[in-house]
Amino acid sequence: HAINAGTIPDLRPPPAEATTDFYFLPAETPEQAVALILKVVGERIPARFGLDPIAQVQVLCPMARGGCGSRSLNIELQQLLNPDPTEQVERFGWRFAPADKVMQVANDYEKEVFNGDVGTVETIDADASELTVRFDGREVTYGWGELDNLVPAYACTIHKSQGSEYPAVVIPLLTQHYAMLQRNLVYTGITRGKQLVVLVGQKKALAMAVKNHLGRRRYTKLAEWMG
Repeated sequence: HAINAGTIPDLRPPPAEATTDFYFLPAETPEQAVALILKVVGERIPARFGLDPIAQVQVLCPMARGGCGSRSLNIELQQLLNPDPTEQVERFGWRFAPADKVMQVANDYEKEVFNGDVGTVETIDADASELTVRFDGREVTYGWGELDNLVPAYACTIHKSQGSEYPAVVIPLLTQHYAMLQRNLVYTGITRGKQLVVLVGQKKALAMAVKNHLGRRRYTKLAEWMG
């Protein structure tokens, strides 16, 4: 509510033993932020809140590119959370292995999977050159040539998360994201978290985003007509 109103929320850490549903963890560089995100997702959230780091924690990034973008964070988180799969296939610049969290990035009416759907890789059949992904209890088969429709989903952009909710979200916010630091984008990211929200980065970046509401101003003349 504070962010939506254009003010900075209280970012002070809670008392040592207390738990809250909102944390701000300072990190001044992309390298510091990445290291902190890996620790938070892989250790702190599972230990303190009992949440599964793959199924229940989602990293949401303002951008896809950059050191704290969803592309590089996907590689780091995949290596952390699913490090030594017995089987894997590499296609279109990504590794896919059983237990990987993946996202469909194009509408496929034949398979009945749509842009933004998130699932888990179940099996890989190298002989048949295909893998299966489980989406909400339903298994969907992909041939190797169709894997350009899938990307790892340990991290995704805030834009891609619209309409979804997750038990916990972790959001990097750094001034390197300045092109995307808008109040409505940060508000969207924060409101995706049902139980827990963790911001990692610079207070200055959050302040920039809260002040920048240009992306949401609408000139409707409504006030003029009602005046």
